[in-house]
Amino acid sequence: MTQIRQETINMMKELTELHAVPGFENEVRSYLKQKMEPYVDEIIGDNMGSIYGVKKSKNPNAKKVLIAAHMDEIGFMVTEKTKEGMLKFTPLGGVSSDVWLSQTLQLKTRDQKYYNGVVGSIPKHFRTGKESGVSIEDMLLDVGAENLEQLNEMGINIGDTIVPRTDLERLTENRILAKAWDNRYGCLVGLELLEQLKDQDLDVDLYVGANVQEEVGLRGASASVNLIQPDLALVVDCSPANDMKGHIGLSGALGKGVLVRILDRTMILSERMRDYLLETIDKNEINYQYFQSPGGTDGGEIHKALTGIPTAVIGVCARYIHTSKAIYDVRDYLNARSLLEAIVLDLSSEKIEYLKFK
Repeated sequence: MTQIRQETINMMKELTELHAVPGFENEVRSYLKQKMEPYVDEIIGDNMGSIYGVKKSKNPNAKKVLIAAHMDEIGFMVTEKTKEGMLKFTPLGGVSSDVWLSQTLQLKTRDQKYYNGVVGSIPKHFRTGKESGVSIEDMLLDVGAENLEQLNEMGINIGDTIVPRTDLERLTENRILAKAWDNRYGCLVGLELLEQLKDQDLDVDLYVGANVQEEVGLRGASASVNLIQPDLALVVDCSPANDMKGHIGLSGALGKGVLVRILDRTMILSERMRDYLLETIDKNEINYQYFQSPGGTDGGEIHKALTGIPTAVIGVCARYIHTSKAIYDVRDYLNARSLLEAIVLDLSSEKIEYLKFK
């Protein structure tokens, strides 16, 4: 397999270290716009903030193909400032309460200042959560302020956003530790797809970009799909791996290849799309694994929009997603990128029509 480029690692680092919780995705949006501009004919967006680069076909009757990532990551929002200089916060997205104590988080103010802090907790005798653990409502972010007045001087306000403070590390040749691989993976693979196709004439109009607010209920996908009205959609997203004690069922394992997501709680992969994915995988000798997810992706909204849109998820898995640190395998990324490129180069109006049930 092709070795991963240092340029790709650099973009992984840049993307994963950006600060972009649901509803506050400006840093990623600006990054995508800058990186897409050299490779697309135009950039479009909807009123919620999703953004897409458009690569037009010379075919006047070209079908529209959507490559949809999401920009946002799990995080928190400040909900209270205490007189002792502590901050209370609420989750943005699905997080477990048992992974945040003693973690370093980064707060971003509305005037673009950044502060690091550590998560502590109210002593056990005063907790309002369950006795078996500390709930998020019991936790406090300590940014070093001595009192409420200093918090105010720092420019920290209710509604400011918080993400994990994690620098990307290349642990081994193939394994990388970072935050927000869910779903800066999708942002990255879309950007590299556009770069790879810069000199290619396609039979389809290609829309590549990312939605907002996926982590709080697939909200951005509804707006963007109505804007673009695609004929076919490929969602690029990251899913949880559960292989620390061996590969269990269809739960995802690092290094085993791109995910063929046959089922999740929001979408069932159609038999025609499934067979098309597997044929393309076999033809291009791509490593893959079947995957069944307990969660969902923007595909859950996209596939049922309009009169129904043929949709598949071209995904990768990572350990410990929705925490401050995830670990993923670059070989899975390269397999997913290869599959995405192979599909886009292969798609034609006739194939897209076949993938619809009419």
